[in-house]
Amino acid sequence: MGMIKKKTAVRGTEGGVKYVCDVCSADTTSTVRIRCANPACTDYDLCVTCFADGKSSRDHDPRTHSFQVIEQHSIPIFTEDWGADEELLLLEGAETYGLGSWADIADHIGGYRTKGEVEEHYINTYINSSKFPLPERASPDDRTLVDSVPREEFQARKKRRIEERKEAAKNASPAAPKQKPVASVPSCHEVQGYMPGRLEFETEYFNEAEEAVQHMQFDPGDGRNPRTGELEPETELKMTVMDIYNNRLTARVERKKVIFEHQLLEYRKNMANDKKRTKEERELFNKAKPFARMMQHDDFEVFSSDLEYEHALRHAISQLQDWRQVKVGDLKAGEKYETEKALRAARPAPVGSFDRFAATNRIAKPLAPVETSTATSALTSTELPVRLQHGLHTPPESVSPAAAKLADRVLTVGTGNGTLTPQSHRAKFTIQPLPNNAQPLKLTTDNAPDLHLLTSDERDVCAVLRLQPKPYTAIKEAVLKEAMRQGGSLKKKAVREICRIDANKGARLFDFFVWSGWIAKA
Repeated sequence: MGMIKKKTAVRGTEGGVKYVCDVCSADTTSTVRIRCANPACTDYDLCVTCFADGKSSRDHDPRTHSFQVIEQHSIPIFTEDWGADEELLLLEGAETYGLGSWADIADHIGGYRTKGEVEEHYINTYINSSKFPLPERASPDDRTLVDSVPREEFQARKKRRIEERKEAAKNASPAAPKQKPVASVPSCHEVQGYMPGRLEFETEYFNEAEEAVQHMQFDPGDGRNPRTGELEPETELKMTVMDIYNNRLTARVERKKVIFEHQLLEYRKNMANDKKRTKEERELFNKAKPFARMMQHDDFEVFSSDLEYEHALRHAISQLQDWRQVKVGDLKAGEKYETEKALRAARPAPVGSFDRFAATNRIAKPLAPVETSTATSALTSTELPVRLQHGLHTPPESVSPAAAKLADRVLTVGTGNGTLTPQSHRAKFTIQPLPNNAQPLKLTTDNAPDLHLLTSDERDVCAVLRLQPKPYTAIKEAVLKEAMRQGGSLKKKAVREICRIDANKGARLFDFFVWSGWIAKA
């Protein structure tokens, strides 16, 4: 076993490297130990007692294997407060964990060395030395510190320092729980996809820019024709691709510069500031954002605040002009006017007996109406022309005789210069065939569900336009609803957009709806 690296969970504790006897497991870190020098034994250590008794384990043979006596190198060689053993552990930790990982190096050294203490010692001893990269007292013949500070005194100082720091660590208040470190992964930042440790995004601008140059090679001596000295076409193409790649990298860097300059990565803070603005101020701020690419953050903040101030002035001027029109002469009367104006806007409009139902529909969504036979449905049903031709004027039972008589007059006569004239029968609607000369569909109750819901004219239209009854019914319903919202008139273009079918079919449906009298041309 020999050597154990004690990695502690808390920074600044004893830590370091611990040596134990491979026979009795006694701690030999601070005492003399015997190490086997035979290649068959790796990191094989014995305490003095086991070595004196001739004990062994594993492949170690004390009769034939050579050995080394290793003493504790706790003597100062470069500075008065650092021993040779700590200097060795410092260099070993720097090699293992890398320069800059001072906390890990301090744990490797042990002896309650702190990371700040380790960093300061390395910089003063190795970096700031006049013999860089060697320390000032790197010569083997320099024994100034060894002679001035005896081994026993130095070890006593070290033991006293360790005990004092150990006692201070024991009496110290418990440290606060560590927060989750901001790792260089996309999931540890408030902006998804951003890696703060690398200052990069998971998906960069022109993320595929490297694919064009990943297999490109430039060999020494290639590229120029040895006879003419001009660039070869292949090399010119490579240089052009490299120029495109460099331009994309430049664009990527410029966008990152804007993000970092205007602190766009502080998403929560920016959203909190955005919620404090009014709707008009947010729209104005969003319109001004493109100018941030050519401004510094402070200049853009001043620019945005000036725009908001100008917007407030314009609003105040418009309000004062409104007050002047209503003869408001002072601020107190203006505030009263604005208060009453807000109350009037919040007050529901007065409704009559017929508007009460419309207001109810606006407040709560009504349930699906039950389809019952009413006077309105009787007067607007699709069988109305058939009933008029056959003289079927009998109204439903719920309609009074006077209303039925009035409805018959309206439906059977027209007006011309104030006089009632008989209504003439219209000619049958002739549907124009489609441009591609498609054969009309043969619609029957077997292959066309809901065919019985259509009139004879509608059946002819569906047959020529090759439409099934169910899609035609949906198109008809959508067109009539839109016509009711538009006051009864629509344009042919609007009908084609509502139908969402072939433009020729939509135009012919528009003509049929106009001929039927369901909509008017806008």
